[in-house]
Amino acid sequence: MPDILALLECLQRHTTRTTLRRWNRIISAMLAMSGRITMLGISRWCGKGGSYRTIQRFFASSLPWAVLFWVFFKEHIFRSKETYILAGDEVVGA
Repeated sequence: MPDILALLECLQRHTTRTTLRRWNRIISAMLAMSGRITMLGISRWCGKGGSYRTIQRFFASSLPWAVLFWVFFKEHIFRSKETYILAGDEVVGA
């Protein structure tokens, strides 16, 4: 498994270090898990620094997703000579 934190470094200018650390723990736990993915399950797989309350805080926080997706795409996926199709789906949260 590649170092997740290294992939997320390009997002540092757009999020806090705390968010990146939480994100790293959550992604690592989710990749290690099997079966249903729940906040309780993630907290059990996170180990140190990944309490249930920490997981709740992460999922309750608001992130600039459009910016984060674009920066990640530009850094790791985009090739200037390729053609890309952009599609979107609206999600309405409570």
